[in-house]
Amino acid sequence: MTTSTPLSPTPRSTLRRLSDRARTDRADLYAVLDAGLVGHLGVVLGDAPVVLPTGYGRDGDTLYLHGSTGAATLRAAAAGAPACFTVTHLDGIVYARSAMHHSMNYRCAVVHGTARPVTDPEERLRAYAVLTEHLAPGSWTATRQPSRKEAAATAVLALDLTEASVKVRTGPPVDDEEDLGLPVWAGVLPLRTVVGEPEPCPLLPDGTPVPERVLRRRV
Repeated sequence: MTTSTPLSPTPRSTLRRLSDRARTDRADLYAVLDAGLVGHLGVVLGDAPVVLPTGYGRDGDTLYLHGSTGAATLRAAAAGAPACFTVTHLDGIVYARSAMHHSMNYRCAVVHGTARPVTDPEERLRAYAVLTEHLAPGSWTATRQPSRKEAAATAVLALDLTEASVKVRTGPPVDDEEDLGLPVWAGVLPLRTVVGEPEPCPLLPDGTPVPERVLRRRV
């Protein structure tokens, strides 16, 4: 689902620093989330913030997160602790004529909210499918479904995308006018994620072909 509707910033999700880089269309939020594979979940444990990488997948305006039932961050989020989830793509290093104007080109989404534990069996199964397909498209129907033991060891949370912001920087460096004449190279060094050649599991029978769902991956 990619409905093009505007984001509705809240006090927590309103950009105050470099607000001209904000994106206000919900489609931009979906694009950043859908292009990522790993996000970072932040919660407060005791008296200290903890931020950890977390797998995720999007279904409409719901973000599903998963991990071990023993993960303290997921337990805290499931218990109602305010959560913050971020996904960032680094697209380039921006070289400027002055040290302090060096920057990065990036796309970043930040989601605020209170996660809810997914306990309904049908929704949990749908969440597993969303998470699997986000990481490895085509794998949900091509592989064994989760066992009861695996499901019992996996925590699944749902985080609503109502309160979110998107920030994007593109383009060349923004140098001070008086620095434009300096004999210093300025520009952008693009960064991209590339897909390598598939490496078969050594326990596969000889001659097992690589499936199209793996061969056609680009990111």
